[in-house]
Amino acid sequence: MAVSAVGLRKSYGDHVVLDGVDLSIAEGSVFSLLGPNGAGKTTTVKILSTLTPADGGSASVAGCDVVSDPDGVRSKIGVTGQFSAVDPFLNAGENLELMGRLWHLPRTVIRERCARLIEEFDLADAAKKPVATFSGGMKRRLDLAMTLVGAPRIIFLDEPTTGLDPRVRRAMWDLIRDLVADGVTIFLTTQYLEEADQLADQVAVLNQGRLVAQGTPEQLKRQVPGGSIDLQFTSLNALDTGARALTTTGTPVTRDEDTLTLHIASDGSARSVHHVLDRLDTTTVHELALKTPDLDDVFLALTGTPATDATDTTGATDTDKKVLA
Repeated sequence: MAVSAVGLRKSYGDHVVLDGVDLSIAEGSVFSLLGPNGAGKTTTVKILSTLTPADGGSASVAGCDVVSDPDGVRSKIGVTGQFSAVDPFLNAGENLELMGRLWHLPRTVIRERCARLIEEFDLADAAKKPVATFSGGMKRRLDLAMTLVGAPRIIFLDEPTTGLDPRVRRAMWDLIRDLVADGVTIFLTTQYLEEADQLADQVAVLNQGRLVAQGTPEQLKRQVPGGSIDLQFTSLNALDTGARALTTTGTPVTRDEDTLTLHIASDGSARSVHHVLDRLDTTTVHELALKTPDLDDVFLALTGTPATDATDTTGATDTDKKVLA
């Protein structure tokens, strides 16, 4: 396992932030931790990256214990926090070279990695310009590139796309997918549930210091009621016939005569679709749409809090950045 934690606990005074959190994250995967304001997402990242000690429990990252071997952990991870850690007075190349020196890398390795990262992150045209002139998206790309100078196998991304426009955010998603394709493990916290849905192999929801759900995005969606099979019929007569056929089965059905549509409650499984279609004359069905709850519905059901603006108030400071060695 890339990351393993058992019974993590952390309090700030009388406020319990983490109350027995267990994690198990496979190598070469994307794990996304979700939670409302103050749920402890960033605190979890800070404990696992050795920036903050836990009050209880144990954790290992890349096979190294975070308490007994923090240097081992730091040598194998990268961290990109909520706020950009680039130096605005240096250019992109100088920022990357600085990170290489902080990692104590040989000069030849620094030059090779910096040149490659500038190309991979589409920064060549601006490599010699001061970072102060960069757009927000360029700064975030450079931020992530700086994390990769040390060639970490595990990367903690704490809300990496906050404040980026949709086009730049999707470009960042592509960069993250490329990293995972190379075998890198990503620990992602995000306030954008679509981001977790698109990227994560496993999602966990943290609420009031405890993990209240964990699984693939599809598994979590199926735990929440509200899915439906929407069938649009060719005529009102066909709608009436279909409604009678389905209501006799005891399946909850809602009809919309304006659009000639029946909404049948469903968990979204293939079995439930077959169960419905087997009872109908499908030649009278003009269109079928399968609707399932999204992660916003899951988040609201599990935490009682809308996902919008569900950021973490226990966030890292600008000093909690990149090189932890």
